Parts: sequence; C-alpha cells; structure tokens
Amino acid sequence: MYELVQLSEQTYYINSPAKIGLVKLDDKNVCLIDSGNDKDAGRKIRKILESNGWNLTAIYNTHANADHIGGNKYLQGQTDCKIYAPRIDCAFTNHPILEPAFLYGGYPPKDLRHKFLLAQESKAEELTPDTLPEGFEMIKLPGHFFDMVGFRTPDNILFLADCLSSKEILDKYQIGFIYDVAAYLETLEMVKNLEAKLFVPSHTEVTEEISDLAQYNIDKVREIEGKILELCETPSYFEEILKNLFREYQLEMNFEQYVLIGSTVRSYLAWLKESGKLEVYFEDNTLFWKKI
Repeated sequence: MYELVQLSEQTYYINSPAKIGLVKLDDKNVCLIDSGNDKDAGRKIRKILESNGWNLTAIYNTHANADHIGGNKYLQGQTDCKIYAPRIDCAFTNHPILEPAFLYGGYPPKDLRHKFLLAQESKAEELTPDTLPEGFEMIKLPGHFFDMVGFRTPDNILFLADCLSSKEILDKYQIGFIYDVAAYLETLEMVKNLEAKLFVPSHTEVTEEISDLAQYNIDKVREIEGKILELCETPSYFEEILKNLFREYQLEMNFEQYVLIGSTVRSYLAWLKESGKLEVYFEDNTLFWKKI
C-alpha cells in the first residue's frame, strides 16, 4: 500500500484504499486528487513528496467522503497547500460532521463519529474551473455523493472517483452507497461513452476500457430496483424493507451498514416514488411503501 505508480509523463497515483492521484505541474510542484482516509495516509503521502523533492500546491477533492478527504488537514498543516472541493461537498469538507449527521438523519451517536465517516476539518475553497491547473478538465459525476466530480489530467488520464465499483466489490457487498439514484444512472451512462488513455476509479483497478464495468454497475442498480419493488408488492414500512433486503442479500447489519445502506435504500424509495413505481400512505402513524 501507498506505493507511487506512474501512469504517464505527468500523472501518477498512490495505491491506497481510495486511490490518490498525483500530477506533476512542473519539475518542482505537484497537486493531489484526494488525500486518503486519515492523518496516517497524509504522513505517507508527505514522505512520498519529500523523497521526490516535490512541493504540494493543492489538493483537489472529488467529493467529501471521509476516505477521500481524511489526509487534508495533516497535509495542509504540513505544506500550507490549497484545498478545493465541489459545491456542497466543500461545506462537508469544511464541516465534516455533516457526513455522519446526514447519514443518520440527526446528531450522530458515537458509533458513527469515527474516521471512516468523520474526517478532520480542513480549510477548503469551492472548486470551480478557474481553480484548476492548466490543462485539467473537471467532469461532473453526480449520484454517489452530492456534487462529486472527476478529473482529466493534461495527459488524458481520467480519475473517476467513486462513480462505479469493481465487480468483486459489487458481488461481495451487493449494495453500494448512492445518494441520488437517477443522477447515478445518468452518470454511468455518460461514463460508458467517455474516452481516455487510462481510467482510474478510486476503488478498483486502473483500466483502458470502462464501458463494461459501468454497465455492470447499471445492471446492479436495476437488480436492486427489482428486489425493492418485489418487497413492496405487500405494503411495507422502511425498517421492514431494509431488513428483508439484508436478508435477501445475506448481509449482516451493524451501525455503519445501517446508515450507509439505509440511506441508499431511502434514495431508491424516493426515486421509485418519483418515477411512479411506488406510492406511499400512512396507517397507524406509520409510513408504508407499496408497488403501484
């Protein structure tokens, strides 16, 4: 872990649980795409920078999940680098308590206030095209999180953040976190048609071809859609749907999975209601979901 891998003349990535992009801006200065999941990741990145004599000018965060912004505070404190994050994700980066609070739907209990969901605060500015280095392109990738983006580097390496998962992860965990299902599907359809020298998804292997994997992710969303609709053939309340979906996929519940998958299932339910496939009604002060 944390080996530096060169992809092209300018572009590298640091192999970590969520891949970290590193792009040379000139012989001395570099920028990062994301920063890893914690202070320890930041230390390892700093050692790589020092061993190569590089100066870190900026971190460009794809989105504000803790495993992508966790090294921000340490690296900013060590190098005085700028940090940029897109729109709503910028607020989450400056105030990371928003992530577990959003997932839980209220003030999060201690079980959810840990580094996997709660990064340390860092001082971020809003990411705009004007803040990018010369030759960079920002690509909007909404769906997984609020305003997630990817980046195309000057030598045509495309960092895709968390817009898709590997087949292995999907087959093992089945339900990946999604904030907006409709936007997520639109993003995947767009990604299928992208061209680049190499694609760098955060949580799977670097590849020259991305369309098949994007379609696999689309198919998984459609599979989950079908299972939720089937569960709602009989009117069901949220906790019942969540429990039965866990049972269907042989998943094991814990507090973190409850909020991550629970939030995702709520997003599916909202999407299916908006698309006219589910309806809701209240009975005995309980909200029920029913297939139309």
